[in-house]
Amino acid sequence: MSRVSYYYNKEIGNFYYGPSHPMKPLRVKITHELIKGYGLNEKLIEMNPDIHTELINSIDFTKFHSDEYIDFLSRVSPDNMKSMTEQLLYFNIGEDCPVFEGLYDYCKMYTMGSVLGAHYLNEGLSDVSINWSGGLHHAKKHEASGFCYLNDCVLAILELLTNYQRVLYIDIDVHHGDGVEEAFYITDRVLTCSFHKYGDFFPGTGALNDIGYDKGIIIGIYINKI
Repeated sequence: MSRVSYYYNKEIGNFYYGPSHPMKPLRVKITHELIKGYGLNEKLIEMNPDIHTELINSIDFTKFHSDEYIDFLSRVSPDNMKSMTEQLLYFNIGEDCPVFEGLYDYCKMYTMGSVLGAHYLNEGLSDVSINWSGGLHHAKKHEASGFCYLNDCVLAILELLTNYQRVLYIDIDVHHGDGVEEAFYITDRVLTCSFHKYGDFFPGTGALNDIGYDKGIIIGIYINKI
């Protein structure tokens, strides 16, 4: 039987993108309550960041994101955002990716779960890791995108690569996992496979002939038409 590790932080549901925003972290809390209601939590290994403080303290977001972007996220708040108009524009912070109270804490919280899950896999502590609050696959090296600020997927993959030679990333979101694809587009150590709606639909990337570049090129046959 597979050992499944599970990450949940009770504070995650308290973050709020805004009244008209479709992203609702509260749904993670609702999902957790359903899991408890069915008694599934008794069959899961709870990932506790408190007993992995060395790993948590060593998480470096700049392994993927730029120093200036992380510095900006750590400083911006609803109170000072009006004085940071140029930076908001530069880092693509706005309607889709708003500034809200506790933004950086939220980013750290969901990213921690994914990196911790990768650590559990690396160390053989579990066979499967779940982080319902993660999967923010649109965030880029220098900017936010599509409700995503830190790309926990990329950072978790980088953690896996400390132990495994190659990683297969499968994305089943209706939107193309552009941030993850972009991060590993020229490497042969990560294969990104995204199943998504393509065309006049956000983010507008992810064509069938996007097969990587340089060492990242997929050697083989791909489908031109369906």
